[in-house]
Amino acid sequence: MRLITTLATLALASPVLADEVNVYSYRQPELIAPLTEAFTAETGIDVNVAFLEKGMVEKLTAEGNRTPADVILTVDIARLNSVIEAGLTQPVESEILTANIPANLRGENNEWFGLTTRARVIYASKDRVADGEVTTYEDLADPKWKGRICTRSGTHAYNTALIAAMLSHHDEAYVTTWLEGVKANLARKPQGNDRAQIKAIWAAECDIAIGNTYYMGQMLADEEQKAWADSVDIVFPTFEGSGTHVNISGVAMTKYAPNRDNAVKFMEFLASSKAQEIYAAKNFEYPIAPGTSVDPVVASWGEFTADETNLMEIAQLRAQAIRLAETVDFDG
Repeated sequence: MRLITTLATLALASPVLADEVNVYSYRQPELIAPLTEAFTAETGIDVNVAFLEKGMVEKLTAEGNRTPADVILTVDIARLNSVIEAGLTQPVESEILTANIPANLRGENNEWFGLTTRARVIYASKDRVADGEVTTYEDLADPKWKGRICTRSGTHAYNTALIAAMLSHHDEAYVTTWLEGVKANLARKPQGNDRAQIKAIWAAECDIAIGNTYYMGQMLADEEQKAWADSVDIVFPTFEGSGTHVNISGVAMTKYAPNRDNAVKFMEFLASSKAQEIYAAKNFEYPIAPGTSVDPVVASWGEFTADETNLMEIAQLRAQAIRLAETVDFDG
């Protein structure tokens, strides 16, 4: 496998047909290296990965039909949707992909496919939160939590996706009031990443926090952060009358993919049980393909029922979600 971690190297290459597939990724190369190595070992097709922190739409737009990129990998439906809305992807017709990825986790016209999911959960202090004390996302606005909640910025992609999901279940007036209630319950101004919120629970700065499930796995594997993880339980809240909010890591083919056949093979491999188990175990996420085993660490957190709202609907509510977070000055 040839691993390319600088954009300049991949972008300077002329798009020519080769026994390779070129990937633009919002996931760090070390997180997907086990996948690309397994794909190359199985098929003989090299995978070149360019890691982008931001600006995928701008880069693909500038490159146009001379882009070397065949496939994009993202970690949030909103990022995936921005590339699709810019007209930079193409549908992929594949029986393997449609068989392995359920309808609510892929595009209506097969322009994107989810690979793994992560739940947006509540991390609750083992010492200061009773079992069953919080059960729904709506509960977070209850005054009983005043001064007890920690979270990262309300306009971060993970939280805007949650707000957008709330908008898919409630009208704007309700969600505005809910955001005001959650803000009133914050123990401190929104700050840091998801792990910082769990550290704050460990330090008794707050009692519950909003975060993604995979951070628990990452903390348990870290000598310093394990104590943070051990201080909390994972609670899988639901929307009233529905399930737990999930987001995805996802994949799509670029509009001008120069190695289209190889790109299809790579996408089908990513949707296979073999790849999904590798991907999910490496990143402590939930595989999507039927019959795929969940990593034992992830399984130990318990089972939950996912909200079945199509993620593209949630992505299309993102702008409204950001506007509401700014309207209530959530981060202020």
